[in-house]
Amino acid sequence: MDIVIRQAAPDEYETLGEITAQAYLQDGLLDFGESDAYLDELRDVAKRAAAARVLVAVERDRVLGGVTFVPAGGPMADIAAPGEAEIRMLAVARAARGRGAGEALVRACVDQARATEGCVRVVLSTQRTMRAAHRIYERQGFVRTPQRDWNPLPHLDDITLLTYELTL
Repeated sequence: MDIVIRQAAPDEYETLGEITAQAYLQDGLLDFGESDAYLDELRDVAKRAAAARVLVAVERDRVLGGVTFVPAGGPMADIAAPGEAEIRMLAVARAARGRGAGEALVRACVDQARATEGCVRVVLSTQRTMRAAHRIYERQGFVRTPQRDWNPLPHLDDITLLTYELTL
């Protein structure tokens, strides 16, 4: 399979937004009270593209998935400290999973971080149940950083995001 990773084009935003939303919905990752608001965020690729780099995995002009790469100091960072880039909202369409698109997207983010002056680390947050994503991160050298785990919705005790980092 010939997967190409590149910056998302505006005419792909709607497709990628739906892939991202469906990935979270189908994997049961939006079962908390604010899920509707977050679903809107997942679908709003144009907003992400204005504040970060949105990459897509494409095969023969078909979008398979995407990821948001937040350069060091970027406004979309949730957990990144100075000198750290952040990976957010990695999603691959269910029909395209297991073919290397997710791994290629993460690798492209790491490559972009390495090419960014002053960037020493890549960080990310993930849900406990995203085991396939955890395997992708670990294969690429990311390690768990439990001391950075956090809750994006403090009023809900059961939403703790796990964190990973890769030192460049």
